[in-house]
Amino acid sequence: MKRWAGAAGVLAVACSLFSESQGPPPLLTSLPRDLTSAESRLAAASNELGFDLLRRAGGAAADSTVFLSPLSAAMALGMTLNGAAGFTLDSMRATLHLEALALGDINTAYRSLVDLLRGLDPTSEFRIANSIWAQAGVPWSPVFLETGRTSFDAEIQSLDLQAPASLGIINDWVKQKTNGKIPTILDQVGGDEVMFLINAIYFKGSWRIAFDPERTAPGSFEPASGPVQVVPMMDREPDTLSYGSDSDVELVELLYGNGAFAMTIVLPRPGRTLAEVTAGLDAGRWAAWIEGLAKAKLGLVMPRFRLEYKRELKEDLAWLGMRRAFDPELADFSGLADLGQVGGNLFLTRVTQKTFVDVNEEGTEAAAATSVGVGVTSAPVTFQVNRPFLFAIRERLAGTVLFLGQVARIP
Repeated sequence: MKRWAGAAGVLAVACSLFSESQGPPPLLTSLPRDLTSAESRLAAASNELGFDLLRRAGGAAADSTVFLSPLSAAMALGMTLNGAAGFTLDSMRATLHLEALALGDINTAYRSLVDLLRGLDPTSEFRIANSIWAQAGVPWSPVFLETGRTSFDAEIQSLDLQAPASLGIINDWVKQKTNGKIPTILDQVGGDEVMFLINAIYFKGSWRIAFDPERTAPGSFEPASGPVQVVPMMDREPDTLSYGSDSDVELVELLYGNGAFAMTIVLPRPGRTLAEVTAGLDAGRWAAWIEGLAKAKLGLVMPRFRLEYKRELKEDLAWLGMRRAFDPELADFSGLADLGQVGGNLFLTRVTQKTFVDVNEEGTEAAAATSVGVGVTSAPVTFQVNRPFLFAIRERLAGTVLFLGQVARIP
């Protein structure tokens, strides 16, 4: 069979970080410390938000490809929580599934959980960065800004947001923090926008056991709609993998580096559609899938793919319960600034997320940026991934989902 030619063909069979003589690093089997109850609740809440958003995005276009970062959205909105008050704060906490946590506990848990995730796998690159870009001359609350700095490690910048150079400064920050994979997050700054709260996430991990690029060959992928696609299919010889299944799906998990991070692929069984599986996805079902994983000897065939995605989350979040936060008249962000001096009411103008992922024989590179705008008024032997599927990149031991998506067709 003719092998697929391309850039991947020059990759070494072994991961670039692991020599053939040394092999992969020792498998990490437990966290360096136990999670606090607040950290566990925060990780679960971030995952639940991701499932909510995926159901919304996938349901809007069942045959479309979606790729989101629950953690990036949760962190950007988590920073914003500290400026909200009254019903606006309550509705945001409910949407983020954080009703059970006090605001101070949320802030503490974000900082400690992120510090833990950053150091889990020295062979994988995992970065989280936050920033707050505030209109110069507005009497912003020092308490709010200090909370952003201490709890979210946010960079605080005062700018004239209407100046032409400011757009480039903000976009350059995002580009740098995502290693160039998200070159811009903002296309323009609205005349009423006076603050942006931005989270950026970057991940690069090598498979614990790499695919041999010499085995990659053209294969068939049946998209959610349209004709069969012929795409590069990576092929790995049978090995011990974590596998699970129920009446609707089969799952397989691939480890990166020392096993702290993993990709989990969820493949609907024949006769079940991607739309049906996505519509029924929630935290309980996800937990059951993960708990049901067990070791099995499997071969694996899956597509090599690269995609970029953008979604405006305003309508999704409003539908999920955050509508008040986007209302110019009713939103209450009195914790952001002295509204008497601002001379108008503060509200959220938009929540934008951009993502990128490249899955190849060597591993995975993924990035996400989420911007919150603030405005003022005035089981087979071989697991064949050859049809639409869900996938997640997650921290395996605490269970935090970093990225979550569905692939309806190969880009």
